[in-house]
Amino acid sequence: MATLQNIRRRALVVAAFGAMGAAVVSTAAPALAETSIDATALGPENVAVDYSCDAAAGVTAIKVMVGEPQADRPSAGGAQSDLTCDGARHNTVVMLTGTRLAPGQTVQVRVALVDSTDNVVTGQAKVASF
Repeated sequence: MATLQNIRRRALVVAAFGAMGAAVVSTAAPALAETSIDATALGPENVAVDYSCDAAAGVTAIKVMVGEPQADRPSAGGAQSDLTCDGARHNTVVMLTGTRLAPGQTVQVRVALVDSTDNVVTGQAKVASF
């Protein structure tokens, strides 16, 4: 009888800690998802970007690279350091330097939020047709 009560007590303790762990993970997930970036539109000399970051992420700039999907280097690139990192969603347009994109051209677009040492905090790559 005493053994059965000990097993039930242990099961109750394990279930309680499991529930607390799940609650911590579910409330921490939105805080971890605040830093994001998305290339939303592509022009011949620019890329529209939606982004969000908080001050603690250390983001200092948006970097963009555009080029042929199978190329070994980008044909155009750009950067913008005038960002607002307050956890809210923002949008901006990053101007590109290099080869202009041609109508109908299929390109790979890479966008990234980077820190002061050019380490990628978060990024995205997608193939798009201009």
